[in-house]
Amino acid sequence: MHILIADDHGVVRRGLKGILAEALPGADFSEAGNGDEVMGHLSKAKVGLLVMDISMPGRSGMDVLRDVKHAYPRLPVIILSCHPEEQYAVRCLRAGAAAYINKESATEDLALATKKILGGGRYMSAALAEQLIANLDEPGDKPLHELLSDREHEVMKMIAAGVPLTEIGDALHVSVKTISTYRARIMEKMQMKSNAELARYAMTQGLVD
Repeated sequence: MHILIADDHGVVRRGLKGILAEALPGADFSEAGNGDEVMGHLSKAKVGLLVMDISMPGRSGMDVLRDVKHAYPRLPVIILSCHPEEQYAVRCLRAGAAAYINKESATEDLALATKKILGGGRYMSAALAEQLIANLDEPGDKPLHELLSDREHEVMKMIAAGVPLTEIGDALHVSVKTISTYRARIMEKMQMKSNAELARYAMTQGLVD
């Protein structure tokens, strides 16, 4: 079993490797520090499992996840994140991830998730399962940002963080005109009129620091 661990912090990669090596004796590992390195490794070696941080330099983790699942649909992917599960988990699972694990609980959850996934299943923490059940009980009380598509959600967070539209376009490899179109859709769906209003909302929801 060859496992690719992708995170931009070497100490985190070493910690994850230690957890997985103990859980899967005989596994061998390679490492990547960003999305481009992930795709490069996958093109050169037969990888049986990808464990990837959603927040790395360069392209967004969601973009990389979509590319991985498009090119290697049978490759199981575990997404790690420091963001709360309710913010990203459902989006990642819909995009093809086999599990979404908060880094704070990785020591407890990663080995369990890996064994379940390699057995052909998917993994969801008890906390996330409870959150999803609670959402089912309150269908009319979803926050406004859940109306957004994955890309709109990504653009919304960057706008709320004060990133200029030109920089957002460069980061996502699209034109400023396209980003302006996304912004217009976001404002319409969320019934807002200014970036400042969007920023206040994002801060109250814990979507930006």
